[in-house]
Amino acid sequence: QLQFAESGGGVVQSGGSLRLSCATSESTVDYYAIGWFRQAPGREREVVACRSSSGGIPVYADSVKGRVTVSRDNAKNTVDLQRDNLKPDDGAVYYCTAVGGIRRPPSQPLCEPLYDVWGRGTQVTVSS
Repeated sequence: QLQFAESGGGVVQSGGSLRLSCATSESTVDYYAIGWFRQAPGREREVVACRSSSGGIPVYADSVKGRVTVSRDNAKNTVDLQRDNLKPDDGAVYYCTAVGGIRRPPSQPLCEPLYDVWGRGTQVTVSS
């Protein structure tokens, strides 16, 4: 059964950094591509980054490109999202889930959730 648990969010000043973690099973990360999404109040959930199960070149949303890195931590069985140079517009609840259909820009969407299975998310707040 797929399960995801996001952590690492917090309150940072504009320009700061956070490292978000997506905890799931080792078999999930081995088998599924993992996508990071975010949802701000009053806005639709949007994709931030997608990482294939094979660890190929990840894809990133244009809005975060150059300020984001997605990677796997084998020791912790997590897929982490390093967010740098955060801006107030980056404030949102961040989620991870299994995804498919990874596409490279300018094709959209970059990836799509395979199932409606989500963790509770982790809140990122960026003060100006």
